[in-house]
Amino acid sequence: MNSLIRQIHAGARMAALAATAVLPALAAAAPAAASTGDVTDVVQIRSLTQESAVYDRLWQPFIARWDENQLLVTYGAHFDGTIDMGDVVCCRSLDNGATWKAPVPVFQSLLPAEGGVQYAYANSVLYHPPGQDIVWCFAMKCPRYYEDSEDSWLVGAFTADGGRSWHQVEMIVNYHSPLITNSGIVAVTEGGRTRYLMALTRNTLRHDPAGDRKEFVLESTNLIVWNLAAYIPQEQPPRVFLQEGNIAEGDRPGELKMVMRTGVYAPPAKLALDPPVAFSSVSRDGGRTWSLARPEPDLYNTISKGFYGRDSLGRHVYVYNDDGPHVRKALRYVVQAANGTWSSQRTFYDGHVRNSYPTLIEDLTPGTFLCVWDSSNQIDRIRTSIRFGRLKLVP
Repeated sequence: MNSLIRQIHAGARMAALAATAVLPALAAAAPAAASTGDVTDVVQIRSLTQESAVYDRLWQPFIARWDENQLLVTYGAHFDGTIDMGDVVCCRSLDNGATWKAPVPVFQSLLPAEGGVQYAYANSVLYHPPGQDIVWCFAMKCPRYYEDSEDSWLVGAFTADGGRSWHQVEMIVNYHSPLITNSGIVAVTEGGRTRYLMALTRNTLRHDPAGDRKEFVLESTNLIVWNLAAYIPQEQPPRVFLQEGNIAEGDRPGELKMVMRTGVYAPPAKLALDPPVAFSSVSRDGGRTWSLARPEPDLYNTISKGFYGRDSLGRHVYVYNDDGPHVRKALRYVVQAANGTWSSQRTFYDGHVRNSYPTLIEDLTPGTFLCVWDSSNQIDRIRTSIRFGRLKLVP
């Protein structure tokens, strides 16, 4: 096991010893108490105590910038008694994240007036196309009577008024299989033509012994019609459940790199790899083909979504949970310099509570990221808070 993983395990033990206090409930958009870590300007966007009793947690936020002052954050409001299913809502900030408005619905589980299937939603993804005055929200939906959201399909909505209202659009998806959304959209420009890439996961093996677990990429030229671009290959027979990949510019010009969450492939896929590391794949043709997935020995992962991205100064950042499978307490991060060397582990956020699913976008200042993640206000509760903060990368 490499030196980084030894450092991670030591840090996790120290965090476990320290994480015994129960924090008081936080007010909405109030500074986070007892915070340690490099993320600054931390506020709580929303707390479960402010939501309807039909929800039992808040999870998986995503962030986009509307203009110089306004930010949008979507997240899931989870239904009691389901697995990863609920409504998707959006909060707005008019002052660059200092305060946040009450949420408005993006996708709601409402029974149609004429009767029929009631749907639930999950895993929102925001995208603001450069030069356009709209922001898109993509998500996944499935019948609400399902026990989980594994068998979902793509839905989309846009806002043209800064997140005050959302308008659903029927997606044309020429990929006839269930999918799981999670990661941001990357634009690739070739010969003056833009293609949009979205990484997704398929997990038909959970309910079908003849199913599989795949990571793949959809592509679009207009954000409405989507086609299969490629699957991420791995050694056969598969031993790794590749999922929740993040695509960013890679280590070389013209290269795209995807870093993925990992777990043992075989059902029920609740075991981490040994050693517990993320896997990556590279494309050098605009996302049409990808290299054989391989382990990233410097990037820790135990069945929990990490974030992988690149700033405009050429540095990569990877944010992750450093503890055991599904524990998800502190968030840590490492930074890769332009020469390819990863830093030692640093603390992203550790309020002695539960934290997971970080998403970052670069701010207007190069090298500074706007960050959101789902959090909590006590160590024995998960996903009762949505938090926002800023992370400035240092060499």
